[in-house]
Amino acid sequence: QVQLVESGGGSVQPGGSLRLSCTASGTDVKINYMAWYRQAPGKERELVARITSTENTNYADSMKGRFTISRNNAKNTVYLQMDSLKPEDTAVYYCFAPINGAWYWGQGTQVTVSS
Repeated sequence: QVQLVESGGGSVQPGGSLRLSCTASGTDVKINYMAWYRQAPGKERELVARITSTENTNYADSMKGRFTISRNNAKNTVYLQMDSLKPEDTAVYYCFAPINGAWYWGQGTQVTVSS
């Protein structure tokens, strides 16, 4: 059974940093595309960043220069380094990956930015 397991969320003050991790288990296939989304209270889920197996990356405009997505293909793991965090970054962050034609989401990890 394929699962995406996230870790690394928490609470931080404005200007701080957090690093999220997401590992895909239950599969040996090469995952071409992995991404991070987030959903703030009362808002729709939005794309944060995505990365291909050849490490091409895309970011939402509000995250450019502050967030960095990376991956370890051998471990089927994707990371999200978040720096210069702002209160408006507060949300549940979800890992996403299409694997063998099915869409998989992680369980979500809470990130809270508050003084």
